[in-house]
Amino acid sequence: MSVQKDESGRRSVRIEVEVPGTPEEVWRAIATGPGISCWFVPTRSEEREGGQIVSNFGPGMDCPATITQWEALKRFVAEGLMGPPGSPVVATEWSVEARAGGMCLVRVVHSLFASTDDWDDQLNGLEQGWPMYFRILRRYLERFKGDPCSPMHFVCSSSEPEARAWEMAGGELGLLSVASGQAWSAPAGLPRMAGEVDFVGKGSHKSTALLRLDAPAPGTAYVGAFSCGGMVMVCMSVYLYGPEAEAAARRDEPVWRKWLNDRFPTPASE
Repeated sequence: MSVQKDESGRRSVRIEVEVPGTPEEVWRAIATGPGISCWFVPTRSEEREGGQIVSNFGPGMDCPATITQWEALKRFVAEGLMGPPGSPVVATEWSVEARAGGMCLVRVVHSLFASTDDWDDQLNGLEQGWPMYFRILRRYLERFKGDPCSPMHFVCSSSEPEARAWEMAGGELGLLSVASGQAWSAPAGLPRMAGEVDFVGKGSHKSTALLRLDAPAPGTAYVGAFSCGGMVMVCMSVYLYGPEAEAAARRDEPVWRKWLNDRFPTPASE
């Protein structure tokens, strides 16, 4: 679906997914800080109209928004800047609808008002980014809801083009020639991590892979390289669940961080 436009100047994109769970369970996953942090990025939320919701995409990369509407268990709307100061305000509406068979429909709509097409690429980027995270959300609700989550998130910038950055990260991890359903394990010299390939990128997601983990604890790993705002970002998000997750994350996080930073060092300030 491309950006939808109307005569008022409103531009929007809409993404939907069906997930298992009661409305209460799904609401906790998409509308509370602890719930969102189990499948997306570290998030804190005041969970009320007029409150703040802040998602952290990496060091110094907080994304704040103000909750302008809040209907518990049904929908909420949060408004924040699309980008740096001076960019338009984007309203993000989340809603939950019960479906038959113990399922719920989750819908997210991003909308803004603009008189030009300058921000359409950013809206399209939001639309293209959610399906992968919704796969993580669906698996979280299928297998891990209620379990403690210990995530590890890593974000680096690369001076290389996206394809080359993915060759460097995904290639060393053995992710360039894998197929869905194939067993996978991290190469020797890296922390123990193993499981099965859930998804390998195609089209706009060609530089990404999603893994179902059995070790070091049950969970999900998402690895990718993305062109973003004129830069290329290399990201790795690992969601570990259950009683062994916290110890594994505490032990392995420094090693994974060093591995990524050694390959994609922070540019020296001039």
